Amino acid sequence: MQRDALLTQDELDFIQNMQHNPNLNLRDASRSLMVNGGVQIQDLLTRLAAHEQVTIQAQFQNQQMTFPLHLVEDEFHALHLRLGAPTIFEELGPLVRPWRLSLSEPLPLETEKGALSAMWVHEISFKGVLLENRKATKPPKYFALWFSPPGHAPIPLRGTFERLTEQGLAAYRLSQRNKEDTERLRQYILQQHQLVHPAPHD
Repeated sequence: MQRDALLTQDELDFIQNMQHNPNLNLRDASRSLMVNGGVQIQDLLTRLAAHEQVTIQAQFQNQQMTFPLHLVEDEFHALHLRLGAPTIFEELGPLVRPWRLSLSEPLPLETEKGALSAMWVHEISFKGVLLENRKATKPPKYFALWFSPPGHAPIPLRGTFERLTEQGLAAYRLSQRNKEDTERLRQYILQQHQLVHPAPHD
């Protein structure tokens, strides 16, 4: 090798080996979204996503998944459309409702400091939750507690009492404080949906 060469022979061999590695040239199609359809359609989608809520809907068996499209700016100030976590609905005859995750074992909601509350989660969706009140009192009209499923960071939940079910569980409507909390809850529900219904996620 020449004395003034920038790279050693080992470094050159390594770079050539990397260039000829077929696995490095494959794109992970599951992690990107390409929108084909011409400049006019892309411009229209971008304008709509900037001012309105734009979604993509998929249907399989008796379930619907609705993905929000978000407009994001990269480090070069270019705008891109990105899929958010979906909302999942299930069709029960004429009724369409958010898909509910039934926990195999109820989980207690926690206070901000991590203390266990008397409210235990049996089912949860992105819109509501079914809670067992383990206190000998009426369920509270409102709650602001934390949902801490194993292996996940705690998710803050805020709920308003709706009704008691025939099983004695308290049904609450969720109203998250901000979009980030809603997105985290949707991500958790999506991961659990993937475990319960793996086929559409393959």
